[in-house]
Amino acid sequence: MAQPVIAVRDLTKVYHLGEVDVHALRGVSLDIHPGEFVALTGASGSGKSTFMHLLGCLDKPTSGDYHLKGRDVSKLSSRTLAEVRNREIGFVFQGFNLLSRTTALENVEVPLLYARVRARERHARAREALDAIGLGERLDHHPNQLSGGQQQRVAIARALVNRPSLLLADEPTGNLDSRTSIEVMGIFQQLNAERGITIVLVTHEHDIAEYATRIVSFRDGRVRSDRPVPVRREASAELVTLVEQMAREELSA
Repeated sequence: MAQPVIAVRDLTKVYHLGEVDVHALRGVSLDIHPGEFVALTGASGSGKSTFMHLLGCLDKPTSGDYHLKGRDVSKLSSRTLAEVRNREIGFVFQGFNLLSRTTALENVEVPLLYARVRARERHARAREALDAIGLGERLDHHPNQLSGGQQQRVAIARALVNRPSLLLADEPTGNLDSRTSIEVMGIFQQLNAERGITIVLVTHEHDIAEYATRIVSFRDGRVRSDRPVPVRREASAELVTLVEQMAREELSA
C-alpha cells in the first residue's frame, strides 16, 4: 500500500482557558491514504474540528506526531507551516470566505499570489479551476452576484488552484439547501474519482457523510469508530432523479 498522505499518532490537543484545561483531543491515531474520501463526524465538541485544524496546519498539537506525505509537520515553525498549507493543502469552508470586492477569478487567484506565481500563469490556472467546477462563464462576477452554491464552487476552485494533494472541507454544505448540497458533493466525488484528490470532510450531517467512502466518528476527543461506507450515496444519480421529479411536478401542476 502507498505511503499515507496523513499519518497521525497519539495526537493530543489541550487548550488552556484560564485555570481550566480543555482536552480537545485525547490520543488520536489515524492513517489516510492517497485517493481516499473520508468524512469526520461527531457531535459539537467531539474533537473533529480541532482535528481538522491540526490536519490543515492551522494549529499545532500539544503532543503526538503528524506526518503529511511522510514529512513530520507537527513540530515545524509557523512560517514553514504556512508554506506547507499553501503548497500541499486546499481548504473549503462553510462560510465560503470570499473577498467581497473582487471577482470570482481574482478570488481564485489569491493562493497563487501568496505563492508568487506570475500574473499570466495565475489567470490561466484560475480560469482552468473555475472551468473545472462549471463556473467558466462567471469569471467576472462578484460574490454578491452569485448564488450560495456558486460561491461555494468558487471556494472549491480556489482550493484547487495550487493543485494540492489534500483537500480539507469544513462543513461545506452547512449554508446550502438540499439540492445545492447534492451538487457540491457531486463536485467533491468527481474530483476524488477523476483526479484522485484525497478529501477529508467535516460534517455533523450523517447523510452528507455517506457521500464519502469512509466515516471516522469522534466522541470526547477520541476516535469512536472508523468504518467504510456500506452503501455510498452517488450525487450524480441523485441529481438526475431530482430533476426528473421536478419535471413531473411541473407537468402535473
